[in-house]
Amino acid sequence: MTETSTSLVRTAAELDASGGRKGPRAVVMTMGALHEGHASLIRAARAAAGTDGQVVVTVFVNPLQFGEAADLDRYPRTLDADLAVAGAAGADVVFAPAVDEVYPGGEPQVRIAAGPMGERLEGAFRPGHFDGMLTVVAKFLHLTRPDVAFYGQKDAQQLALIRRMVRDLNFPVEIVGVETVREPDGLALSSRNRFLDAQERHTALALSRALFAARDRLAAQQALHARAQTTSATTGRAAALTRLGEARAAADTQAVARARPDDGPTAVRAAARMILDDAAAEQPPLALDYLALVDPADFTEIPDDRTTGDAILAVAARVGATRLIDNIPLTFGADT
Repeated sequence: MTETSTSLVRTAAELDASGGRKGPRAVVMTMGALHEGHASLIRAARAAAGTDGQVVVTVFVNPLQFGEAADLDRYPRTLDADLAVAGAAGADVVFAPAVDEVYPGGEPQVRIAAGPMGERLEGAFRPGHFDGMLTVVAKFLHLTRPDVAFYGQKDAQQLALIRRMVRDLNFPVEIVGVETVREPDGLALSSRNRFLDAQERHTALALSRALFAARDRLAAQQALHARAQTTSATTGRAAALTRLGEARAAADTQAVARARPDDGPTAVRAAARMILDDAAAEQPPLALDYLALVDPADFTEIPDDRTTGDAILAVAARVGATRLIDNIPLTFGADT
């Protein structure tokens, strides 16, 4: 990717004057402190916009999304570095307005309500967060008027709510989710990772390890079920193998014979929970907020007897003073 000459604009009027494009406008909305995860969104936006389009990256720390003033003050501001990251990834414009540009009359009295989905999981632990998020996203969609907007899958509940808002309120924009980017050790990239010391980071790795363990357990469960559909193995054969001293083969045969597709959600939750429980005994400990296996459409819990369809396994926890979230998409009933 050739580095783009990126301009910084501070007002909506300056953003409007930055036009002149022939192709589509693609937008990536951020709160700054850009990292490789954001860069992957910008690269995807560049590919969608093409050489004749325009890529706009917004940088705005939205006060409506923070429940405590201390969290708002603590959020990193790194605009100079953000401009470099955005330019290297292919952005044409960085739109970094002041608070009074976005909220000229002070905090808005009319806001977007996230509804029931916004009260689950993250919404339950951060009341009002999603109302503030949707309000600023709606404003930036109006201010930037994109053809397509890109958001990270790491914030899966946020992405689902934005998609729902766009559909329910008829915003003329395509919403695209981009896969979570991870560090080599598996930790999902986040601006909050910089707050972790070495021991805290070690504990925090339990989030991704739990998700990967659940994914692998589901794959194994579905592979066993697939074999159960095609093999003539029975528990009787297992007993015969045991008598011959082939205990390992017998155990495998029994697992195949007993495999049931509706064990999936239970097995997924158990595999993740085991790792998170172990991390709770680490020093420093992992303090779990939630582990939830949910429907991607509305973030309601998946029932234990679910045998087909998509799901998201989501986790949130605190390590020291830092709160982290992560998730992984799963598909029940997938071909193996």
